Amino acid sequence: MLKSRKAISPILATLLLIVIAVAAIVVTYAWIMTYMTGAGQQAGVRLFKSNVSFVQGGTIDIDIGNSGTSDTQIILFYTGPSSTTLQNQTTTPTLPAALRASSTQRITINYNWTGGVTYYFKVVSSAGQTLEWPEQAPSQ
Repeated sequence: MLKSRKAISPILATLLLIVIAVAAIVVTYAWIMTYMTGAGQQAGVRLFKSNVSFVQGGTIDIDIGNSGTSDTQIILFYTGPSSTTLQNQTTTPTLPAALRASSTQRITINYNWTGGVTYYFKVVSSAGQTLEWPEQAPSQ
């Protein structure tokens, strides 16, 4: 009775294993290429804060630098009195602002700041990188 049952042929089994292996390779390749493309774009952009100046009359000048090897754009700029209450700001120059590799860009915002208060800043680049930091306004 056991000898009357037939299994799949060795040729069909080999073809089935080849198809499964090729499918696994294609899925792995697609995943790795998606990951590497995103990581490669971010690796060329390295944001840093160069200088922050609280100017009398309600403006703040911020110098943002890019020490990376790829150009990017600053697309969003947030400021607030705490890290949880950041608000999108209108800037000069208007966003998006170009930020070339190995250079700095001055961003000016109109913001009624108070001396001695710590303000929080957040910059978002088109490459997806963010730069966040606190800065205390000088006493008036």
